[in-house]
Amino acid sequence: MDSRRRYLETILFGKPDRIPFSPGGPRESTLKAWHEQGLPEGVDWFAHIRELIGIEPVEPGGPGVWIRHTMIPEFEEKVIEEREDSLVVQDWKGNICEISNQFDVTYLRSARDFTTRKWIKCPVENWDDWERMKARYDPNDPSRIPENIEELGWQIKDRSWVVRIPLHGPFWQLREWLGFEGLCMMFIDDHDLVRDMISFWTDYISTLLMKVLPHVNVDCVHISEDMAYKQKAMISPEMTREFLSPCYRQWNEIIKASGVPVYDVDSDGFIEELIPIWIECGINACDPMEVAAGNDICELRRMFGNRMAFSGGVDKRAIAKGGQTIRDEIARIEPVIKNGGFIPACDHGIPPDIGWKEMIEYCSLLAKATGWK
Repeated sequence: MDSRRRYLETILFGKPDRIPFSPGGPRESTLKAWHEQGLPEGVDWFAHIRELIGIEPVEPGGPGVWIRHTMIPEFEEKVIEEREDSLVVQDWKGNICEISNQFDVTYLRSARDFTTRKWIKCPVENWDDWERMKARYDPNDPSRIPENIEELGWQIKDRSWVVRIPLHGPFWQLREWLGFEGLCMMFIDDHDLVRDMISFWTDYISTLLMKVLPHVNVDCVHISEDMAYKQKAMISPEMTREFLSPCYRQWNEIIKASGVPVYDVDSDGFIEELIPIWIECGINACDPMEVAAGNDICELRRMFGNRMAFSGGVDKRAIAKGGQTIRDEIARIEPVIKNGGFIPACDHGIPPDIGWKEMIEYCSLLAKATGWK
């Protein structure tokens, strides 16, 4: 069974030959630590670890499909002020923030590690800012989708690899414009502005999806939301249903009409109270199921059955401890692995406190639990 069929059979509660082996990916600082702990320089860590634990190499992939849904034009990246240990910068999204001077402003474009920043000003604070921001999101800009979309569709029609389209969800995108505190305040203080921004984003992404999905048989549309923290969502279920559900539902109509089988939402934090709303809106998969936030993959499976598939759910703290702790953690989730609809992985990016030795141990246990050994 190729990797595409294996992924779909797993996520859709089918009968895969084995579960995709997807332990999670390291941060930049994690890789640096691993090189100091025995990972050879100049090798692909994932290929190397598969060799070490005695499982097959990664299957070759191929071209994917992209939608450039971020702003055009971008803001100028610039340093506004140099301080003793930090820089005040404007990033490409128009945020003004303070960062450590070990980074430069361009690092924020695609940060490869945990990067703390102090938010000073976000690009949208009122209606006038919002009207100016809209002009940066023209769905008819030809650079937003592949020029050869029809040819690409034929090229990857009978592929063996998974093709996903990643997009920003409405909560994520409004937070990018308003900042987290600004967005939470706007949900209370200016319903009309929030509704206008969500409506705009809903239609904008809908237009882009309709330009791409008729030409390419995509396996998954993956929505980034990050709208929860420990034990609670960032807004109430009632507000989620009122403000965000119409967007999710509209996208679902397009996604399902195009034959895309997986509609996946990524949200850190505790998402138990959000899952019923996502199910109502047609979403059938979510990740990364952070354990420390309160998510219990076994209990969530009991609650939602095969209405929701999961990826993630392996406690990063258990991986770091290794030994009996990680053995117990893998044993804890094995019933859900066997039940289907679950691709186990580290429940977020792999932090540097997970050592190379512990990573090898975890991957060996995971490979056995998912049928690779």
